[in-house]
Amino acid sequence: MKKEIIKHLTQDFESYANQTRNGIEFWFARDLQYLLSYTEWRNFIKVILKANIACETVGHQISDHFVDINKMVAIGSGSERKISDFMLSRFACYLIAQNGDPQKEQVAFAQNYFAVQTRKYEIIEQRINDWERLHARQKLSLSEKELSGLIFEKTENEKDFGIIRSQGDKALFGFTTSQMKQRLRVKPSRPLADFLPTITIKAKDFATEITIFNVKDKDIHQGDRIAWEHITNNKGVRKLLLDRGIKPENLPPEEDVKKLERRVKSEDKKFVKNPEKLNSE
Repeated sequence: MKKEIIKHLTQDFESYANQTRNGIEFWFARDLQYLLSYTEWRNFIKVILKANIACETVGHQISDHFVDINKMVAIGSGSERKISDFMLSRFACYLIAQNGDPQKEQVAFAQNYFAVQTRKYEIIEQRINDWERLHARQKLSLSEKELSGLIFEKTENEKDFGIIRSQGDKALFGFTTSQMKQRLRVKPSRPLADFLPTITIKAKDFATEITIFNVKDKDIHQGDRIAWEHITNNKGVRKLLLDRGIKPENLPPEEDVKKLERRVKSEDKKFVKNPEKLNSE
C-alpha cells in the first residue's frame, strides 16, 4: 500500500473518531461503513454480527463494545428520519475489520490501523499502572520514614519501628512480615512492599498515615501504645478490604519495584533520545 494512501486513510479514520464525556474513544458504525467502503448497510450489518460472535468468543461482553443507538438523519426538505446505528469501541472496530472483506483496500488498512491503536492503548494503560504502583511505593517509603522518625522522637528507641511495622503487617495480612515474604517468595533481605500490588501498598500507607496522625494528635510516647495504635489501624484497613471482597494475603506478588523502576527510567531515556518513537510504538 502506497505511503500517500496510508496517510490519507489514517487522516480519514482519525477524523471520524468521537469521544464520550468520559473521554472514551468510539466510532459510529454508519461512519465505519463508509470508511470501509461498504455501500449497503444490510451487507455491513452482516459483518457487525460476525464481529459480535468473535467478541463473545474471546470472552468479552458484546454490550461493552457494541452499543445499539438510534439517531435522526436529514433526508432533504428539512425532514428527518430515524435510523439504527452502533457506537463502537476501538476493539469492536478491530473485530469488524477482521471480519470484513480483505480484498477491500480500506478493510486491509483498518485491520492494521485498529490493531496498532489497540496496542497503543494497552501500552498506555500498562504504563499508567506501572506509574501508579511506583508512586504508591514511594509514598509508602516516605510515610514509613516519617513514622520511624516519629517513633524514635517519642520513645528514643530506633528498634521499635521494625517491631511495630511487623505487628502492623500481622494485623493487615494475618501473617507476620517474614511469613508474608515466605508466602510470596521474597528474599528475607528485600522489603515486602517492593513485591506487593498497588492496592496493598496503598492499604499499608493508609494505615501508616492514620498512625502518624494519631501519635501526633494524642501525643503518644510509649512504644507499646504506638504499637497498639498501628495494629488497630491496620486491622481497620483489613476489615475494609475484606468487606470489599479483597484478602490482601491472597493477592499474588507483582514485579520487583526496583526492576519496574529501572524499566520505566530506561523507557523515559529512550523517548527523550528518540521522541519519534512516541508516534511509532
